[in-house]
Amino acid sequence: MNINTQRHIDAWVGPFLCALVSLWDKYFGRKPNPSEPIQKVLVIMLSEMGSMVLAGPMFAHIQKNHPDAQIHILQLKRNQSVARLLGLAPESHLHGIDDSGLFSLLAGLVRVLWRLRSLKLDAVIDCELFSRISALLAYGCGARVRTGFTPHTQEGLYRGSFFNAAIPYNPYRHITLQFMALVDALQSLSMPRTKAMPVTLKPLDSGLKVHFSQGQMSDFTRELHRDYPLFMKADKRILFYAGGGLLPIRAWPAAHYAVLAKALCEQGYAVGIIGLPEDQALAQTIQSECGHANCLNFVGYTKNLEALTRLFFHSDLLITNDGGPGHFASLTPIRTLMFFGPETSALYGPLTPRAVALESHAACSPCLTAYNHRATPCDGDNQCLKQILPAQVLELALTQLALCEPRDTAYA
Repeated sequence: MNINTQRHIDAWVGPFLCALVSLWDKYFGRKPNPSEPIQKVLVIMLSEMGSMVLAGPMFAHIQKNHPDAQIHILQLKRNQSVARLLGLAPESHLHGIDDSGLFSLLAGLVRVLWRLRSLKLDAVIDCELFSRISALLAYGCGARVRTGFTPHTQEGLYRGSFFNAAIPYNPYRHITLQFMALVDALQSLSMPRTKAMPVTLKPLDSGLKVHFSQGQMSDFTRELHRDYPLFMKADKRILFYAGGGLLPIRAWPAAHYAVLAKALCEQGYAVGIIGLPEDQALAQTIQSECGHANCLNFVGYTKNLEALTRLFFHSDLLITNDGGPGHFASLTPIRTLMFFGPETSALYGPLTPRAVALESHAACSPCLTAYNHRATPCDGDNQCLKQILPAQVLELALTQLALCEPRDTAYA
């Protein structure tokens, strides 16, 4: 389903349904008992896959605070590959919703709520910022303790009053810390509960890693040597993710990528352009404008997240727009340069010391926020990214390449 259609349904239908549910909960809802143990927890994280990596410390926090609890995860079906790859929960505890169309979405909601209610959940953690559909799912799943973000005294962004362990959303705090605060809120049902929470520093990494058997990696290495011999012969291998995904406003200009690719290739390095199938034309444009044999098109080659992370193990540096690939890279040894502008690294920067955020800090940046449901007021002329010039990025890229440790001989 189109993202704008989802926004409109959430904005117009969502508040009405949330008001009805709030009224029902006021008169017929049961009050939670803080002394009851939490044995089954549902985590709702419908949005982008990269958020699942940023939530890694939150899952560790659940296991620390509630070591005997079963963790269930509710996502859109198209976003479930990260949870599966990392083994964040058993397959039977992964619940998906098909949002490819309105009717499939409605049917999926009915099925998943029926299944979740049968689990007799103790708690639900809604990690979405101000989505009404996730709020309704949090109530509909039947959990006795419901934690999520609340606008508190802010105007607008209404999504009901039925969260009984809500915390105020903090736009100045990294999202990983806010996810962890949601876990702390499960143990405190008084307001304002955030004052009683422990002081927590942002983790240096997500605590998550992806591992492959030697046989799996050997097969992939042979395929790369066969399909991309120029890439594998290069002393340093750089990957570009130039697509913007669902939010094209986040993309650094293709012309800038082409200039950067040419400069890197002329120094003897190899550049591989990765992306989704719909990024094929973009990759061909960059490749054509670069005009160097060492600029290679990998779009469509990595058909799933598992293959993409294997490619990261065989590469030295990823230069990427804000999005999932920059966060998936943190699961591997690759170094990363990641562009931010419409959004900010202060909230969504990757959890790894091997990543560097590139930002111009334009006056209008960031423009994608929880308060506008990531619907930018920008006219498409994303100067916050255009003002980051290829020469600046080249200098940083060369610095990062100099810091790269020798690759494992298995990936040579």
